[in-house]
Amino acid sequence: MIQKLIQEIKAKDAPIVVGLDPKLSYIPEEILKKSYTAYGETLEGAADAIFRFNRGIVDAVYDLVPAVKPQVAMYEQFGIPGLMAFKKTIDYCHSKGLLVIGDVKRGDIGSTSESYAIAHLGKIQVGSQTYEPFAEDFATVNPYLGTDGVKPFVDICRKDSKGIFVLVKTSNPSSGELQDRLVNGKPIYEHVADKVYEWGKDCMDGNYSEVGAVIGATYPAVGKQLRQDLPHSYILVPGYGAQGGKGKDLVHFFNPDGLGAIINSSRGIIAAYLQPAYEKFGPEHYADASRQAVLDMKEDIHNALDQALN
Repeated sequence: MIQKLIQEIKAKDAPIVVGLDPKLSYIPEEILKKSYTAYGETLEGAADAIFRFNRGIVDAVYDLVPAVKPQVAMYEQFGIPGLMAFKKTIDYCHSKGLLVIGDVKRGDIGSTSESYAIAHLGKIQVGSQTYEPFAEDFATVNPYLGTDGVKPFVDICRKDSKGIFVLVKTSNPSSGELQDRLVNGKPIYEHVADKVYEWGKDCMDGNYSEVGAVIGATYPAVGKQLRQDLPHSYILVPGYGAQGGKGKDLVHFFNPDGLGAIINSSRGIIAAYLQPAYEKFGPEHYADASRQAVLDMKEDIHNALDQALN
């Protein structure tokens, strides 16, 4: 699956993933009105509005980016209707030729983790029928429980040609409370990176492993170091835009050939029309604002890479 992602990155010349992390406060009033008229001010109405909102953004950007990354918590908060919107969003993105990174951050003891892996990446047998419950192409994985929690995902990656991104150094301000603590003279995130290398070395797809890493844009020095430590792992980089990351901060996440990383922006794209730089589009053209935000992000990253790698 990682080679398919690389092919799409090359084809669209955009190492960018759009985070589909909707909140009701991002959704234009006209969309909310239509959904509430159809379903009332209910969980079903909220879920319908989320899907309508997502569909507008996907229609505006699918030709520009290789992948999207829906964060499941933004859908789970609306209960079963929200999960149905999550699944509808995945299916719609696939219909537009986009790869889907399920931002689910799963990881538990072996049997439970196996069920999570099946739910998001694998297949389940029901009588004589086989189903792919959510059918993402990649999933994010929490490594806190160690190999027991990660191995079921790696097994499905190997069996079904799927991919994972393991949390190594996250972009949030308090990540260092645990991830930066020293163990045997080096921070925990380096120990996790060592395990990512180990988990991924037998799960290769060409020059890259199906086992990638999540490393936040807000820690560029860490990204530079871990890029060298994980030469065969693709890096999913959150934290661009709204969390402060810029193109110049990201160059060291890439390999010298300009590959090796994919940069995520969520509210910086999907809620672009609420930002001063894009407010001219207005709520009625929120998706056009998102498209322009993608184009601007693409230019920022390319300019930074051109200066650093050429």
